[in-house]
Amino acid sequence: MPGFTELTAVAAVLLRDHIDTDAIIPSREIRAVSKSGLAQGLFAGWRYLPGSDRIPDPAFVLNDPLYRGARILLTGANFGCGSSREHAVWALAEYGFSALIASSFNSIFYRNCLRNGVLPATLALPEIRLLAAWVAEDPQQHRLTVNLQTRQITSADRSWTFDIGDDAREQLLEGLSEIDRTLKLRDAIEAFRAADRTRRPWVYEVQSSPDLSTGSD
Repeated sequence: MPGFTELTAVAAVLLRDHIDTDAIIPSREIRAVSKSGLAQGLFAGWRYLPGSDRIPDPAFVLNDPLYRGARILLTGANFGCGSSREHAVWALAEYGFSALIASSFNSIFYRNCLRNGVLPATLALPEIRLLAAWVAEDPQQHRLTVNLQTRQITSADRSWTFDIGDDAREQLLEGLSEIDRTLKLRDAIEAFRAADRTRRPWVYEVQSSPDLSTGSD
């Protein structure tokens, strides 16, 4: 997957705490196991009028033309709580969100973000509120810049440092999956196996299994 370095984009403001994965992508919206076809179901319970056939609720932020093209989401505490469904991140990514700024994340959701190239940036809630107020003045013009290299979120004239672990930062910068990260240690793994084979050769002996088709031992 492509690495994440810097993004300047419109930010959508959804300052609610404890937004769970069923709110992000309701189970009724999950009709396949693939990563595609989920964007229309993103926040479906809030995005569409109750009892309607996908009539947009004009009061919901993603239906506001001022926030068209949003790729950054400003939100509250414990974002992504609830079930461990990876579809929640898939839906956000397919819609276009590349960076989520919250005061805290559910740990499983956080790891799912890293696996799918979505930046989960942690920032104190008072700072998120300041950013949200500035963005809301003119969302199309008041765009935010998120720089993973420097761990900075920048508005017109101010910057804030967000939290992200070194391993998570490296994974996103380089666009690595967990397998990719393991393979970076290939030389060390092979060196360990070679040394271990010398110490414990019996572990690596291959014994033939009995041929059950002939009844022989």
